[in-house]
Amino acid sequence: MHAPAPQHALATAAPLTVLVTGFGPFPGAPFNPTEALVRKLTRLRRPAFADVRLVGHVFRTSYAAVDAELPELLARHRPQVVLMFGLAARTRHVRVETCARNIRSRLLADVAGAMPAEYRLDPGAPRMRRGRAPFEALRVAARARGADVRLSHNAGRYLCNYLYWRAAVGGTGGSRAVVFVHVPLLRTAPARTRGRARRRMTADDLLGAGEAILRALIGVARKP
Repeated sequence: MHAPAPQHALATAAPLTVLVTGFGPFPGAPFNPTEALVRKLTRLRRPAFADVRLVGHVFRTSYAAVDAELPELLARHRPQVVLMFGLAARTRHVRVETCARNIRSRLLADVAGAMPAEYRLDPGAPRMRRGRAPFEALRVAARARGADVRLSHNAGRYLCNYLYWRAAVGGTGGSRAVVFVHVPLLRTAPARTRGRARRRMTADDLLGAGEAILRALIGVARKP
């Protein structure tokens, strides 16, 4: 007669939870490609994601939305990976942001019309907070998919930087990786032999880069 299996052997390991976020439109950007990117990434079905729970969320581009929804998302899902996307309309490449800065613009209102009164996000706090990710490895992984990806040390002064700061400051609990990625505007017209349109990313290009970054972060979170 066989001895009963230990209880720990019968237990099923909890899936790895990954929170993937984007933003909606904002003044000057009526279309934000991160909305569709989040939806596509969290619907991916790959053998490598078999034990991964992908949770997607798109923030309204407002300070109040971030303040209300980020803590609730982190408390409810307790993600091991937090991967945030935002639009940088003036760049033509993907930017892996290495840090969030303790500043914000007092000239740019959010979609609710809110205008920050203070220049510093947290007076008395450090000038910047680093994300938690193997940044160079993310860059290499995404470039292997043919995307122009670069490291950046400036996440801006708007909601993207604000979200990154709030995620990096605290409340992410046991998250193994926390990183923000800026994406460019996408090409909507057919590529031309010459001209600027040919150099812009397509939605498929962006999805490939996003998946490569996601896979790399999952690999980090799985390491003991």
